Amino acid sequence: MTWASYDVGLLALMTLAGLVAGFVNTLAGGGSLLTVPALMALGLPADVANASNRVAVLSQAATGSYRFHREGKLDTRAIRDIAAPTLVGAVLGALAASYFPVRYLKPVLLLTMGTMAVVMVVRPAAIAPEGAVPKRATDHPRAMLGLFAAGLYGGFVQAGVGFVLLMVLAGTLHYDLVRANALKMLCTLGFGAASLAVFIARDQVAWAPALVLAVATSLGSVLGVKYAVKADPKQLKRFVAALVVLACLGVAAQELWGG
Repeated sequence: MTWASYDVGLLALMTLAGLVAGFVNTLAGGGSLLTVPALMALGLPADVANASNRVAVLSQAATGSYRFHREGKLDTRAIRDIAAPTLVGAVLGALAASYFPVRYLKPVLLLTMGTMAVVMVVRPAAIAPEGAVPKRATDHPRAMLGLFAAGLYGGFVQAGVGFVLLMVLAGTLHYDLVRANALKMLCTLGFGAASLAVFIARDQVAWAPALVLAVATSLGSVLGVKYAVKADPKQLKRFVAALVVLACLGVAAQELWGG
């Protein structure tokens, strides 16, 4: 489809959705719950919308990772530990997504986010405990498995994968939320590139709306990093908890309405 094939009003709404998505993805996750439906509203099939969304995911992850690194919040020593399991999972997930409908993983997403929401409300210290020393992923098989699962899920559908990563990085490895989000963006950059390569090879990307969305989400990511590094840790945790609950409600609504 050419640029003229798209409704200008819908492109504007998609741009707004991308700006919001880039912001919330930087702080927690779930932004693709806005952007994928926005792409589908333009007339893209579900598989093409899912694939095209990865351009924006890659763009905002690159922007967010760079901004967190500039602020001194990105633990570059952990990159080698977390890269392998997430990348392997992402390639397998993207291959599966290019052939199977994404709706099969919605119940898994809802269960994961629901669990995280309950934990953050009932035992907030379990997610990014204050004063805890971060652990190496390679010393904890459960963390390595969680990173692989996050890559697998992120490669498949992307929406909400930030919550899965935060449960591993903040909940299991005990990074504070700012540094956990920085590593989360770096993980997303890695498996975003791997999964996008699969979708490009399968010729499933609609480049015109994908590039517009990529610019919008990158701007949102810049705003998200600025907020994250300046916010009070307790305020940030409450904000993340609220985003988790909203994302749960969004997925549940899509299930009820047949989305």
